[in-house]
Amino acid sequence: MKFIFTFFILLIINTKAQYLPKNISEEEIKIAEKWVDETYNSLSQDEKLGQLFIVALYTNKGEDFIDNVRNIAEKESIGGLILMQDDAAREIDLVNEFQKKSKVPLMIGMDAEWGVFQRIATAHKFPWAITLGAIRDKNLIYEMAQKIAEDCKRMGINWDFAPVVDVNTNPKNPIIGNRSFGSDVENVIRSASAYSGGLQDSGILASIKHFPGHGDTNTDSHLDLPVVSHDLKRLDSVELAPFKTLMNKGIGGVMIAHLYVPALENGEKIPASVSKNIITDLLKNKLNFKGLIITDALNMGAVSKKYNAGELDALAFKAGNDIMLFSQDVASGKKLIQKAIDTGEIPQSRVEESVKKILLTKYFLGLSRYVPRNPENINEDLNNDSHKKLVQKLYSNALTLLKDEKKLLPLNRDETFYYVPLEEAPYDVFLNRLNSETAVVIKKSEEISTIPVNSKVIVGFHKDNSTAYQPYKISEKSKKILENLNKNQNVILAVFGSPYALKDVDISKTSTVLIAYENNEDSMISTADAFLGKTKICGKLPVLVNENLKYGMGICEESGESKKNPKKN
Repeated sequence: MKFIFTFFILLIINTKAQYLPKNISEEEIKIAEKWVDETYNSLSQDEKLGQLFIVALYTNKGEDFIDNVRNIAEKESIGGLILMQDDAAREIDLVNEFQKKSKVPLMIGMDAEWGVFQRIATAHKFPWAITLGAIRDKNLIYEMAQKIAEDCKRMGINWDFAPVVDVNTNPKNPIIGNRSFGSDVENVIRSASAYSGGLQDSGILASIKHFPGHGDTNTDSHLDLPVVSHDLKRLDSVELAPFKTLMNKGIGGVMIAHLYVPALENGEKIPASVSKNIITDLLKNKLNFKGLIITDALNMGAVSKKYNAGELDALAFKAGNDIMLFSQDVASGKKLIQKAIDTGEIPQSRVEESVKKILLTKYFLGLSRYVPRNPENINEDLNNDSHKKLVQKLYSNALTLLKDEKKLLPLNRDETFYYVPLEEAPYDVFLNRLNSETAVVIKKSEEISTIPVNSKVIVGFHKDNSTAYQPYKISEKSKKILENLNKNQNVILAVFGSPYALKDVDISKTSTVLIAYENNEDSMISTADAFLGKTKICGKLPVLVNENLKYGMGICEESGESKKNPKKN
């Protein structure tokens, strides 16, 4: 599979940039040069400093909050906004308003790892990265990213803070987990390349995160400072590997994590996001990254507990970041940066470097020609049949069959099956879809003794899908029920949750085990259709679960229709 990345390192005036749109002409590059130069020279020093900051815009915190953001944007000439929860139409109206009033067009960002649904509840949810990591055909991820880019453009968003390229080698990771493509470096690289390529080929800036690698941590950086204690050899081969590869392919942005890496930073508990050793020396100088460097949100506990607002922004800029995200005190941050410039601690050339890089990226994203978005019908545009069709195809291709010893799949529609739903989440969509074409009798956990011996029993582990951060652990009660059913029944286990859920579940006596990864309507429909033989099952396990369930496992089963009508040689 070949992706066309249309980026190169471009020297413009005294700065370099990494992102370049497709099919751009030399004449357009000259126009960009001129626009950057003229815009930069038209700004006061205070306005130049304002370009370094992105603040959060919520629509669910009331008009006083929005008015405060208006005041900051106008007074401090900020460079952009990150859209948070929750009303798409209101956000579009506000983006139009802010863009119209701003002297320099604003960068509009969003965490849209699984689509704008991550912030807009009325939008359609795309699969989490762990689900995408199970898909063998990475072109499907590219197609998904193009659709996410379409949704972003519809809302006036030009920067998706995605994908996560952390290699999740720690099953207990409380914040990455489902957001990672998995525990294998090459699979993460191929999946993330498809995702970022789909975004940037569609004119939306990508931002790989969380540099230098958040995959092996036990702490949520939203709450406290995680520590990554690996040596340089391990960091280079695992944590840093996806970043290095994607940067060489022209990724436009890198987000810096709030975590402590002793092998890269000799200062005591200095977070990567304020570490000159990590950002300037490693990322910019050694790895030669020329794109935009942005901090993770500066309101997160890993740094907000340690530094005062404003002080944190100045430290982040001094370390080498171009943009301070989710700034909590733009005015103080600007003053402290200017003070450091006045004392010679930060050279003025750093401001010129970052601001021109920001302006150049804005130009290439089309922001100098911003067209206001129409909020009418936005919810329908973000959630329609085109989304549903693509999403169900993604879930179908992710389904991973770990074993099928008695060849119980696809289901024989002439037989009767029993269904035992376990764990805490809804299951009706899955059951109803099966029952539309075969006979499935539901049995609650207290009724399993009434199931005739040697029956075919489907067990569903339905885990909470409300956020990507819910615990995956299976209860002792559910494990005991599975154990009892395995004694005298033919069991098909469907895991509607993280594959890590099987870490301490004994499936040695379970005939058939399938991972569906998530528990939502689309995943349940896709799984039921696969059980009924309508679609092929061919996903592979994207993570190392335990010594018996290793990365890459997965039986590639033809659909029922394919089995009935095999191709003739």
